[in-house]
Amino acid sequence: MSGDRADAGVLDDHDLRRVVTVLGVSQVVSWGCLYYGFAALQSSITRDTGWSAAAVTGAFSASLLVSGLVGLWVGRRLDARGPRAVMTLAALGAGPGMLVIAAAPSLVWFYAGWLVVGAAMAGTLYPPAFAALTRWGGERRVRALTTVTLAGGLASTVFAPLAAAVDAVAGWRAAYVVLGVVAFSITVPLHWRGLDRPWAPYERPVVPVGRPGRERPVVLASRPFVLLATAHTLTALAALAVVVNLVPMLREQGLDTRTAALVLGLGGLGQVLGRLGYSRFAAVTGVTARGVVVVGAVAVLTAVLAVSPPVPLLVAAVSLVLGLARGLVTLVKATAVTDRWGPASYGRLNGVLTAPVLAASAAAPFAGALLAGATGSYAAAFLVLAGLAGLGAVLLTGAEVAHSPR
Repeated sequence: MSGDRADAGVLDDHDLRRVVTVLGVSQVVSWGCLYYGFAALQSSITRDTGWSAAAVTGAFSASLLVSGLVGLWVGRRLDARGPRAVMTLAALGAGPGMLVIAAAPSLVWFYAGWLVVGAAMAGTLYPPAFAALTRWGGERRVRALTTVTLAGGLASTVFAPLAAAVDAVAGWRAAYVVLGVVAFSITVPLHWRGLDRPWAPYERPVVPVGRPGRERPVVLASRPFVLLATAHTLTALAALAVVVNLVPMLREQGLDTRTAALVLGLGGLGQVLGRLGYSRFAAVTGVTARGVVVVGAVAVLTAVLAVSPPVPLLVAAVSLVLGLARGLVTLVKATAVTDRWGPASYGRLNGVLTAPVLAASAAAPFAGALLAGATGSYAAAFLVLAGLAGLGAVLLTGAEVAHSPR
């Protein structure tokens, strides 16, 4: 390890592999239990309780909003103290929160459980894991980030069927008990024992400006950061709205539900393929160019989906490539801060970058349906979403800094 302060805290190969393994497993479990389980159980919750689908979905959306807000605090703690304590604390809260959801006798308690789970998401999902890997990985961070996101991509494959299987036998409440126990029993010891590596805070964080006691980093006030955050927020809104509303759009175009679901699943496969190729893609592109290309691809392919004839092989191919672009977007965002401003205040800056993205993700399930109603069809709605992603690509052209660390 170099004696340079910039390299202080960077792990050797053995320790970094250990951390990557720990975070890979914890991301599969955390995403699977806290996030994807809801997709498998939502219909059963609505049917069993009599609560409206909008009310049930609203609880999940509220959890994402809480995650974004709590993530601002989590980012500061990560920069100062490292991931071990904050990720363990979040994991400790995840299990009880899911048990509250499972036992909820009313919608109020259901929402209360999801608010706790939202706070747990802030300290267990990608942003804190990315902060840890960015600091500990040093120049090897891209490979480490890619490996962990590849593992995280398996979460829906493992846990959606598990949740559905328990639901079929014992109901959605039992499914959430199982998911809560699994999340608690695996992630708490993993985070506490697996993330016990030395953490060296940077001596020179982002330079503050402003009145004493009310400082804000220069970066947060800069034009590139504002454009970057706006672009990724628009992209997240467009991309997730497409995912949530793809099956209804394809059904409207004339495909049957089974074929439409298969097309959606191929998009998930595309995400994994995109992440596999990110290291090579990053090596041959500049930081601004790769963001523009990837977000631009999301825009173009979303528009192509909207206007494509309902030929199964054609829309399946477009969905696969669109998924590939979405997979790249995850890593473009994960490396956006470090590639522009270095790793010194990654936790704080990425927390601020992620908060509006999570707010957009919370709104996305409703956005596609609202746009379809306003424009008269899901295809027209997809064209509007393509325009939002296209605007994001244009904004990214201005998110370049004069002296990036890469």
